[in-house]
Order: sequence, then C-alpha cells, then structure tokens
Amino acid sequence: MENVLKAKVNLEKYGLKETTVHYNLSPEKLQEITIEKGMGRETSNGTLAINTGKFTGRSPKDRFLVKDEYTKDKVWWGKTNKPIDPDKFDLLQHEIINYMSGKELYVRDAYVCADPEYKMNVRTITEYPWSNMFIYNMFLRCEESELENFQEEWLVLCAPGYEAKDPAAYGIRQGNFSILNFTKKIALVGGSAYTGEMKKGIFSALNMILPIEKNVLPMHCSANVGELGDTAIFFGLSGTGKTTLSADPDRKLIGDDEHGWTAENTIFNFEGGCYAKVIDLTEDREPDIFRAIKPGAILENVVFKENGEVDFEDSSITQNTRVSYPIYHIDNIQQPSYAKNPKNIFFLTCDAFGVLPPVSKLTPGQAAYHFISGYTAKVAGTEAGITEPVPSFSACFGEPFMPLHPTVYAEMLSKKMKEANVNVWLINTGWSGGAYGVGSRIRLRHTRAMISAILEGKLNKVNYEQHPIFGLFMPEYCPGVPSEILDPMNTWKQKGAYISKSIQLAHSFHLNFEKFANQASQQIIEGGPLIDEHHHLEEHV
Repeated sequence: MENVLKAKVNLEKYGLKETTVHYNLSPEKLQEITIEKGMGRETSNGTLAINTGKFTGRSPKDRFLVKDEYTKDKVWWGKTNKPIDPDKFDLLQHEIINYMSGKELYVRDAYVCADPEYKMNVRTITEYPWSNMFIYNMFLRCEESELENFQEEWLVLCAPGYEAKDPAAYGIRQGNFSILNFTKKIALVGGSAYTGEMKKGIFSALNMILPIEKNVLPMHCSANVGELGDTAIFFGLSGTGKTTLSADPDRKLIGDDEHGWTAENTIFNFEGGCYAKVIDLTEDREPDIFRAIKPGAILENVVFKENGEVDFEDSSITQNTRVSYPIYHIDNIQQPSYAKNPKNIFFLTCDAFGVLPPVSKLTPGQAAYHFISGYTAKVAGTEAGITEPVPSFSACFGEPFMPLHPTVYAEMLSKKMKEANVNVWLINTGWSGGAYGVGSRIRLRHTRAMISAILEGKLNKVNYEQHPIFGLFMPEYCPGVPSEILDPMNTWKQKGAYISKSIQLAHSFHLNFEKFANQASQQIIEGGPLIDEHHHLEEHV
C-alpha cells in the first residue's frame, strides 16, 4: 500500500523540499525503523519502548493559540490559553518547514471523531518514526479507499528536534512550543518529543470547533455501553480511575479519554486508541491495560530490569510513564466507537482529604458546579515537593485543553443532562477514615460495586441523606458495600476533626469558584458547598 499511494503525497505544497516521504507505514515497519535508527528498544515480549527525552509530559506553559479574527472574542484568554500573534506563528511555521526540508519524514493520514457525521481528517507529518506510530495508535485509521483522495482538514507538523533559537522574537517562552492556528488549521509542535502534545493539540482544537460549529459537547472522559444499549460516561483527572473503571467485563468500552456528545444523543470517541499511565502497573489490578502491552503498543519512558522486562515500579525517569495502543488491543470494545442513550454520568475524584462521600447523587445545579470545579487532590509522590494533600481544580475535568470559558461547556452539559434525563454521580476513589497518611484508600471492589449498583438501577429506590457541609445526597444503602462507609463522617475516629477538614475543603471549593461566579447562573452557584465560614457551623451539626 505504501508504494501505491506514495506518489500522490507531495509535500512541496507545504513548502517542504527535497524530503524522503514514508507514507502511512505499518506499525511493524515504523517499529523496525525506530530500532534500526537506535531510537528505541524492544521489551522481552516485542513491544517498542522509547524515551521522549527532555520532556516526559506536556508543557502547559508553552502552549499557545493564535489570536486572530476567529479566536479573539471566543477564547477564554489567560493562564491556560495564551495568545500568540499570527505573524509570529507564520515565522515559526516557516522555521519548522525549513528545518524539516531535506529530511526523511513520516506522513500519516488518519481522522478523529468516530461518528461519521463529525469525522475530521488530519494529516500528520513527523520527524520521528515512532511519533508517526503513536498517531497510528491514537487517531482513527482510514480504510485504503478513504486514503485515495484524502483531503486533510487539519495539519499537524511535529519536529521534536527543532528548537527556537531566540524565543522572545517569536513571542514564546523557550525553545519548545505547541501552537494551534484555527484559521490555518495547523497544529505546530516543536522542541518536544512528548507524543501527548500532538494528541492533546487536536483535542484542544475539537474543544473549540465542536461546540461552536457543530453543537457537540466535547468531554475529557471515558465511556462504555451496556448490553441494553445504555451508555455511561466517566469524567476524571489523571489518577482518579477513568481508564480503570470504564474497563468493565460486562460492558463494551467506547473509549478511555476523549468523547463528544451530539444533539442526537450519541456519545462518540474522538480517538482510535488509548494512552494509559503504567506506573505501578500489575496484571492483577489493571488486566486490560497490562495485556494490551504487546507488539504494536509503544511504552514511553519506562525503565528495564536486567532480564529485559519492564520495571513498572521504577519512576526514575518520570512518574508519568505511559503506553499507547490501538483500541483493538482491548477485547471488549464497541465497534465502531459510538453509542446512544447516555443514562449515567460519573464524576471521579480522588479526595486525599478523606471527606467526600464514596458515592453521592447530584442535582442539576450541583452537577454543573462540580463539573466547572473539576476537583481532585494531589497526593505525595505525584509531583515533586508534595508531601501533604493539595486540592487541585481543573475546570470541566480538562482545563488545559479547553479554549472556551468553562461555563460554556457547563451550560451545554446541564442542558443535555436535562434533555436526556441523565443521572449524575460524584464518586470518590480517594481516602476514607482520615486524610492521606491516616485513613485508607477506598477499595476498588467497593467502588466497582457502587458503579454496578448505579448502572443496574439499584440506587433508584434507596433513601438518601444530605451531607451537612457539601449538600451532596448520600445513599444509606448500596449492595456489596459496607453501609458504614457510605457516610464518610462515620469512618473518622474524631467527628470534630472530620467537620473541620470538610469545612477547609469546602472553603477551597468556594475560593476556586470565585473566578467563574460572574458568568455562572444562580442554580449553578447554589450547587456548591452549603457553608463556608466557621460561624455557620452550629446550625449544620
């Protein structure tokens, strides 16, 4: 296939001159080239392992959006969405084109958005063979017939070896950058080999295009579908259990990270693969991910034992060790990757303070409030210098990738929830019986039992009591779960300590929400914690 179509791909139209083009090579071939060039090695079972070099994660401070007619009044400009002038972008694009000219380049034509109605073609041109293999894994793969007259809507240029010599002249911070230009429909990645920059670049583009142009809500979530066709959506930040909990032997996986919710109530995967963390991975805890690590997958920044096996516990390169694999490495998947009828939405949070209930049901106002807040807690070990739990808020559970104001997504979600009559649940996969270091992590089998009970409708008829501080509705009974853990106050030895820790966290929620309050409706504002100041306490306890 590679030779038949090769002649049709002319990179000169992008200004790329004297290049050797490798077009849509198979993953096997790309792996072989990577090994030959000394850019990776194989594990004992033949999986490719590569090192992304200086950057082992995204560099959010080096992400920019071109500020022009299309974006200037739409984007929520600030710390997350930093502007760059169109002429500076043109200079950098010119630089990258010059840098890539005369080189061996790897071109991949693929698409994103599994629902044919919303399909978007993306052409990716990479300097490294394994970057191209990552795109094979993560984007949706075209049939041969779709490649013949392929016209891209977006272009990704990825040049990890290029570094801007005089960053200030281009309006950027340092030599590496990840920039989106919505008018030219180009994503530029320079100076970083971390593959997630390409994936999240296109995700950010969709987070702008879909709500504005297609009336689709883009979501940073995983999704699965049951035998009766009911779809469940799992929102959550890194480390909260999004990938783990959506892998359910009784349900088919739609996708593990990025989805759209259409006006027709279809939930579709943006991607064709998974990009999972592998730190401390064991077959016992994460059988699906563990078994997906086979030839075709790419491991990033892992460390080897002497016998050639991977040491998944070794975080000496980074805590953020990862694997990418095509979704068909998982057995139980929905094909194609979309389904209708969303019935339950789960907001996953890892509360290291140990105060949020393990499961609670949210009102529409609470759902919008918690969606905008996007709360989890960082615990020791996730980032350098963190020894005590620290609250972490990421709007819409994906703030780094959201170009629009968070309330735009929250209002869309509220409207869709009402129309589809969806139940929304907050699931704490974090601590119980005390904060991190005192209490213990809520057992995975209990969390799974709560989710199964919800999906089977078993929490529809039970009694609920309201949390005195957060206002959340906690079930008094859940099959397969000890009743005493359902109200977190019961699990703490000292009730007073529980109350003061709850107030402290409630206060963090209120402080974080202040930046959204002026654009949020009264219903959303009332969805927050019930109290904030110490002197209100007596009324509630």
